[in-house]
Amino acid sequence: MTLATEPASFLQVRRTQPRAARSSVSSSAVKSRVYLAMLAFACVYAAIGGRLIYLAQMDEAPSRAWISAQDSVAASRPDLIDRNGEILATDIKTASLYAEPRRILDVDEAVEGLTRILPDLDEALVRRRLESGAGFVWLKREMTPDKAEQVHDLGLPGIGFLSENQRFYPGGPTAGHIVGAVNVDNQGLSGIEKYVDDQWLRDLQSIGFASGRTMEPVRLSVDLRVQHVVRDELVKAMERYRAIAAAGIVLDAKTGEVVAMSSLPDYDPNDRSEALEKDRLNRATGGVFEMGSVFKAFTTAMALDSGAVTINDSFDATRPLRAAGRTITDFHGKNRILSVPEIFIYSSNIGTAKMMLATGVARQKEFMERLHLTKRLQTELPENAAPLLPPKWNELAAMTISFGHGLSVTPMQTAVAAAAMVNGGSLLPPTFVPRTQEEVKTLKKQVISPEVSRMMRYLFRLNVLSGSGRRADVPGYTVGGKTGTAEKIENGVYVSNKRRNSFLSAFPMDDPRYVVLVVLDEPKSEREGIGATAGLNTAPTTGAIIRRAAPMLGVMPRFGKGDEPIEISY
Repeated sequence: MTLATEPASFLQVRRTQPRAARSSVSSSAVKSRVYLAMLAFACVYAAIGGRLIYLAQMDEAPSRAWISAQDSVAASRPDLIDRNGEILATDIKTASLYAEPRRILDVDEAVEGLTRILPDLDEALVRRRLESGAGFVWLKREMTPDKAEQVHDLGLPGIGFLSENQRFYPGGPTAGHIVGAVNVDNQGLSGIEKYVDDQWLRDLQSIGFASGRTMEPVRLSVDLRVQHVVRDELVKAMERYRAIAAAGIVLDAKTGEVVAMSSLPDYDPNDRSEALEKDRLNRATGGVFEMGSVFKAFTTAMALDSGAVTINDSFDATRPLRAAGRTITDFHGKNRILSVPEIFIYSSNIGTAKMMLATGVARQKEFMERLHLTKRLQTELPENAAPLLPPKWNELAAMTISFGHGLSVTPMQTAVAAAAMVNGGSLLPPTFVPRTQEEVKTLKKQVISPEVSRMMRYLFRLNVLSGSGRRADVPGYTVGGKTGTAEKIENGVYVSNKRRNSFLSAFPMDDPRYVVLVVLDEPKSEREGIGATAGLNTAPTTGAIIRRAAPMLGVMPRFGKGDEPIEISY
């Protein structure tokens, strides 16, 4: 039994030993494979980590560019509002398209997709930018939501959007020359927009305090309702009289606040490219012109204020006046002796020149300086032109200046000087922002006596009742004014068939609240057989503005007994 079992045990042992050996060899192989796999995964992760480090280093510059771009487009601007709180300019959010060229996988695919959706893009320029290897480039600013969505749906790597502030002007061109415009980076280029930048906004933006902040709106003195009326009536006048340009101003005679100002042709600040067209300049403050016979109001006031002439004086206008080889005549001469009121309402060049001569050349020059008609007018708008003075302010120049030739000024300067003629004699610098009574008291400067101002109100009103300004009359508002017709200069010579007409007015003349000035450039006769003088075009245009705007300004019509308009007398 023993011998029989031993071989079996021996055999069993012999059989089990190779299995253990084989098991040991199999376990080692498995471990090797595991280690090999771990090593492979470690290499992969190391490669991924290295790639991430490389990409992080590569993205450092684009990240800075992206942040810089985001900061610049996030800069906010304050709303511009009119005196009643109506919005003139505000910020809206818009999408702008950018690219990170280093992340672009297929330039051809990106160029084809972008130019298909945005055909206004320059294909060659887009390709150069995408192939540049730069960290950040702009492709399209201020996109519409629809276009932005279409580009987004392309799913192009390296193409993205930044949300930026875009300036929006709800009224379009209505107050374009006042509010001005901004560039694509929301920086003021002209008008009040540039004024706000120059005064404080640019400094605020430079220190990062204008990004994503809601700022207090900037209130203007402009009344949007009156602004619309002025522009609308100027558009109608240009069409009716086939004029090439026009300007209109409504000025508060007691404070110097600009209530409305329009210059045509104008532009829509929502399309800033229109502002670059040369005929769209702001003629009200940025253009200088010979204003014609409206200057006779200043000459008359000067003569009366000097004491050299009284309102009861008369001057001989029976024959032309000759000086330095030149002849001064009247357009519709009465060929007789004229009183001072007659000189004014008949717009006599001869009589006006003789009043100037009675006063003196030196006093005229000083008086024009006193009215700020000889130097650049300062307003919040950057567009303020300097007057053109005569090369020599001699007797001949003084005589022509007395009736509006030889000295070119802006329409705004004319309106400001006229306010002093009717408001009691106080000259106030114009402003496009509200002004307090304390500021008015500080800024006003007495340029003529209250008594002379009362005489001028009488003459203005008399001219509308009996002179060339009849068509400006509005029942109940005691409108007063003075017409002006100035021949234009071409190649240094006055051209008789091209004129610039104006009507300078104020209302109500018993206690003037507002000055209204209308200018039409090269108006034509409304129909065959009639002329194209200021009394036939700018006067009725002024009357239409007053008729519509006065109730908006709180000036209600007043009537005397028998429903006749209340008059003033001297």
